[in-house]
Amino acid sequence: MDNKELKNKVIITVAPTGAWPKKENNPAVPMTPEEIAKDVYECWKAGAAIAHLHMRDDEGNGTMDKEKFKKTVELIKTYKDCDIVLNLTTSGDLHATDETRQIHLKELKPEMASYDCGTMNWLHTGVFLNTPSFLEELGATMQENNVKPEIEVFDPGMIANAAYYLKKGVLKAPLHFQFCMGCANGIPGSIKNLVFMKETMDQLCPGSTWSCFGVGHSAMEIMYAGIAMGGHLRVGMEDNVMFSKGQLAESNVQFVERAKQAIELFGKQVATPDEARYILNLKK
Repeated sequence: MDNKELKNKVIITVAPTGAWPKKENNPAVPMTPEEIAKDVYECWKAGAAIAHLHMRDDEGNGTMDKEKFKKTVELIKTYKDCDIVLNLTTSGDLHATDETRQIHLKELKPEMASYDCGTMNWLHTGVFLNTPSFLEELGATMQENNVKPEIEVFDPGMIANAAYYLKKGVLKAPLHFQFCMGCANGIPGSIKNLVFMKETMDQLCPGSTWSCFGVGHSAMEIMYAGIAMGGHLRVGMEDNVMFSKGQLAESNVQFVERAKQAIELFGKQVATPDEARYILNLKK
């Protein structure tokens, strides 16, 4: 696959669940391992190359229960020919410990996992804590288990953190960033801010790949801008339970199909899971 062909490929990541939306927010949000696995399979058929997975406990709250992850991963693998890249969260529960946030990586060894590169206030209600000691430990865990970090950044300072950890050897190049736009207390979702985030990444961590998503009303703006700027996309009910103003999303597949249509209308192509692996330098 030559560089020209690679530049024309766009990776769609689906984030079907997240840690907060529940059935009362949208009845289509998948909650159980069975629901999540089926949803991931349908999204893979629709064009998603990566699935970013959160788990829920029996009350529907975010959890880092390793058995929930294990069951969900096993169920996904039962679907014939489904070769979607699995990206497991390390931040699905604000009350989780440093140990429970990464023990599932050691046991399941997914191809990717989230690496939230800094601490922030979250939704005005609590602290999303990612201490230097945890980030160094998580980086070591990922390297030991051949897990590719998806460096989730909610403001430009987190890109500087990633550059520091790259220099220190906690992270290894080439890096892959997820620009999280429009999250409460993070950088607002706008084209101007997305350009700034990419320019900051290019300056501090040259040669990195990147993806983006916008929460709420910024979703479409960030999606179109991401395609135009040569990035990759994340869609799904973790970030938006509304498909458009006043319209609840019918399924995560609906988000994937819209992203695919936008990519193809722009004259680009949706990356397959194996093409995503090549682009992101994954160790399958």
